[in-house]
Amino acid sequence: MKVYRHTQLGDMSTLNVREEAFPSVGYGQVLVRVQASSLNFRDIIIAQGHYPFGIVENHVPLSDGAGVIEAVGDGVRRFAAGDRVMSGFFPNWFGGRIPAHREQYQKEHDGWLTEYLVISAEALTSIPDHLTFEEAAALPCAALTAWSAVSGVGPGDTVLTLGTGGVSIFAIQFAKALGARVISTTSSNDKFDKLTALGADELINYKEKPDWHKAVRELTAGLGADRIVEVGGPATIAESVRSIREGGQVSIVGALGMEGEAIDIMKLFFSQATYKVISVGNRSDLEEMNRAVAAHHLRPVIDSVFSFEDARSAFDRLSNRNVFGKVVIRN
Repeated sequence: MKVYRHTQLGDMSTLNVREEAFPSVGYGQVLVRVQASSLNFRDIIIAQGHYPFGIVENHVPLSDGAGVIEAVGDGVRRFAAGDRVMSGFFPNWFGGRIPAHREQYQKEHDGWLTEYLVISAEALTSIPDHLTFEEAAALPCAALTAWSAVSGVGPGDTVLTLGTGGVSIFAIQFAKALGARVISTTSSNDKFDKLTALGADELINYKEKPDWHKAVRELTAGLGADRIVEVGGPATIAESVRSIREGGQVSIVGALGMEGEAIDIMKLFFSQATYKVISVGNRSDLEEMNRAVAAHHLRPVIDSVFSFEDARSAFDRLSNRNVFGKVVIRN
């Protein structure tokens, strides 16, 4: 089988395809013929050698993938040969609290940038029937993070999303499906039409309005947003504190900008809001999300699709940060 391995992190020229023998299927495992995989910004950080949670060289990249089960090992009851499946972001977190030893692709497990993958059947979830493999491969990380970030939102709530990254785009789709009003920020007026088409009700250009909390307050009769999907970290958190409604929730899902204004602790305290760090989600969350995706017939936004042979170009595409939707590799 053909498989990519990154033998020297920090040097993309060492991410090359090679031929390896088929792995054997053990008890409780399945053999997946991978049809598509997708990139997250986490994959860029790993490739650059900057991942803060431990790095394993000579790994197979990518945590997000989808395919067809070719063979099942003894003891497998969840799936049968021919089933369409997708990865869960954490292979051993099935529900409840985060495990003390949470496993990850590209660390404890080889990832999905390969023709075939042997993995525990427990690490997989069925694909909603209406999705293609490319669309399914876009869901495990960014979509589930967004789903977890807006969990509990209901009709009439106002959700604020920041920027046009994968999590923010999914958050708009899920928030609208849940009946919420959505305010979205972006740095480019050129993206207004795309965000409106996704369901955003109000738009703010944060380059033109760097103190965008004022615009959020104006759009909410002075109350602020009920839920904020906070992706900027130090670059945006102070504005999010100013924008949250009293008793609302700021879902902290990333840190795309490492420099910014210090948080005013008194404003944080008097917001009486919940500040919740989102760590993607577990298999049970993913199954719940997929039921919502199927019920509302939602489809991920795909920025671009690259061939398996041209996988390094997919990394280049995401690295430039000028994308709208998911970058996908098709086998």
